[in-house]
Amino acid sequence: MSTVSLYEVSPRDGLQNEAAVLPTEAKAELIGRLVGAGVKDIEVTSFVRPRWIPQLSDAAELVRMLPRVEGVRYWALVPNRVGLERAMESGIRHVATFLSASETHNTKNVNRTVRESLASVEEVIGVARDDGIEVRSYISTVFGCPYEGDVPVENTLRIIERLMAAGAQRISLGDTTGMANPRQVREVIARVVAEGLPVESIAVHMHDTRGTALANALAAYELGVRQVDGSVGGMGGCPYAPGASGNAASEDMVFTFEAMGIDTGIDLEALAEAGCYAETLLGRELPGRFHLYWKGAHARAAKARTA
Repeated sequence: MSTVSLYEVSPRDGLQNEAAVLPTEAKAELIGRLVGAGVKDIEVTSFVRPRWIPQLSDAAELVRMLPRVEGVRYWALVPNRVGLERAMESGIRHVATFLSASETHNTKNVNRTVRESLASVEEVIGVARDDGIEVRSYISTVFGCPYEGDVPVENTLRIIERLMAAGAQRISLGDTTGMANPRQVREVIARVVAEGLPVESIAVHMHDTRGTALANALAAYELGVRQVDGSVGGMGGCPYAPGASGNAASEDMVFTFEAMGIDTGIDLEALAEAGCYAETLLGRELPGRFHLYWKGAHARAAKARTA
């Protein structure tokens, strides 16, 4: 049977822009529910300066609370060498780096040029790999930038070459504001592979701003990509990308892949319940389409039982 793996980002990317800081215990509970649903790769937090993202200031405490389950990999985003060292001290053995293919977005996001970010990321990757830590690297705005518009694929290719030479093991191509379309996704991935990046080293990180995240994830799968980033209920967005509404909803992708006979290893009911728990924590409705369907179906069933 064909397979695809889900890389779940809701505890980090989904929560990082929420104004209300959630209790660490609630975050740990959400992660535990994701593990219970069968998710094997979960990006749980980021070791950034606490004043940058107060929501993630409890990174080390959260990592200490996480259940240790065979086969489950907890990931943390690290912005620089200091963040990596904090992650290593917490016991994290899987880290993610980030930078943008767009100069303007990168400057607004981290106040650095792409060149400066690359030098920092290369240092992080080198130190991490020397310690046996697994590294995946995000490249944002691959398919378009809210400030610059089209982003030449050559920008992405130059960054990939440097990241892979430094030791990154997987590259996640990001559609930061949901500007991509399936044909563009196929063209970019085909070009990236033709330039020497093995397709098994590629992941995609889609946003659903314009309703195309699922179609774009499927286009990537058709080109051989076997890891997709998702967030339960479609939580999340980028604070430095105007209009960047939620990530690709994990439930939407799991439902679609499974319906097509592609195994995800995920218990969809349990994943949907995790999404409802996240919605309760946030106190507002989440936008994922399967999430909304599942809630409605269960509400109707409950009403019928009490009628």
